[in-house]
This record gives sequence, structure tokens and C-alpha cells, in this order.
Amino acid sequence: MTRITLSLLCLAALAACATPREQCINSANRELSTLDRLIATTQGNINRGFALVEVQDVRVLRTTCEGTNEDGSTFRFPCEETETFTRQEPVSLNIAEERIKLDQLQSRRASVARDVQARVQQCIAVHPE
Repeated sequence: MTRITLSLLCLAALAACATPREQCINSANRELSTLDRLIATTQGNINRGFALVEVQDVRVLRTTCEGTNEDGSTFRFPCEETETFTRQEPVSLNIAEERIKLDQLQSRRASVARDVQARVQQCIAVHPE
């Protein structure tokens, strides 16, 4: 199971436990959280001077497996197991374009933050505790 799938399952489990008010507030804050993540990534890219992308590699391992005969005795045989792992790889980027992107994200965040405050207040009014 990938990290993303596991994270989504955990979030779904936590969301199931949230009150309607908490669910409403979490929903209102979702876009702001996404923008914060994008800003942090873009700022990291600028600071490093390059971006990091995730690359999945597949490796086939030769190993020995065990099987069971009809009479219950076990036997060994050569087999292969496939292993997938993720690594980060540096990628060149245009720093000037990243700075423009960062400015746009920060501007968008300021606008969204004002909207989020209004939506959170609406959630509180609709779902008093």
C-alpha cells in the first residue's frame, strides 16, 4: 500500500469521527492547507536551486520460497519477489519562474484566507456545539 493511500485511509477514518462542525471547518480549510503545502514546496525549490520529484523504481529479488506438498511435507524452490520503492531525484528548474509562481501562490493564499475566515464563521453559526 502506498503512503498516499495509507494517508487517505487515515484521514477518512479521522473524518468519520469528526463532528459536523469539525467536518465543515476542515472542509473550509482544505484549499488553504493545499496552498500552504504548495508554497512550502516552491520555497524549498527556490532555496535549493532545484526541484525534487518522486521516482518509483522496481527491483526484482531472487529468493527461496517454500511450498507444501499434498502429503503435508514442505519443499523449497527458487522464486522472485518484486519490490517497489520511491526515491527523490533532483530536477533543474527556472528560479525566476519559481519566484513568480511563489508570488502568485502567496497572493492567492491571502485571498483564500479571507474567504476561509468567513466560511469558518458560517460553520460555527450553522453547527453550534
